[in-house]
Amino acid sequence: MVELATLQAVSYIMGSLGVFVAAVYYVMTLRTTQRNLKANLETRQFQLLMQIAQAPTSIEGQRRFIEWISMDWDDYDDFEKKYGSDVNPENYALRASTSNWFNTMGLLVENGMIDTELLYDFTGINVIWGWNKFKDVYVKQRELYDNPEGWKQWEYLYDEMKRIHERRGHSAESSRLPTRYSPEAKEKSVSSEPNA
Repeated sequence: MVELATLQAVSYIMGSLGVFVAAVYYVMTLRTTQRNLKANLETRQFQLLMQIAQAPTSIEGQRRFIEWISMDWDDYDDFEKKYGSDVNPENYALRASTSNWFNTMGLLVENGMIDTELLYDFTGINVIWGWNKFKDVYVKQRELYDNPEGWKQWEYLYDEMKRIHERRGHSAESSRLPTRYSPEAKEKSVSSEPNA
């Protein structure tokens, strides 16, 4: 006949084994849930990127970008004479639309809503080109219009894209898009690359 002590020992062992199996099951379920959450996050980020990409990657978006990046001025006064909102409202709309798009991307990055590496691969060089081109104008406008927060998210995005760009072996300061294509600029750009 089985003794009471043996039955109690078996009961304790079975209880402990049950707790152990439940803990293993919980850990496995938790890991599966984490993998699913990560996959969902990646999917949502790509969906967000696709939504973000609709306007600038369209034919009209590309035309607008070329017009925007091809703007040319000598100094801030020249910029205002050519592109100021009071003399050229059509260009102001183009400039504000494009700049707001970059500002919004910066807001998404700053709040952790989209991965910086993903955004860099999509439009990092455009962020760098644009900020390098318009920085002096927007810094001056912050001062003139007493708006120290103006375009801050775009500047934040620029800093993030610049960090990635430089980590990948490129100079953000020399990454200036020529207003017009020229073979000389291409040759100079190629000869100044670190691996050239």
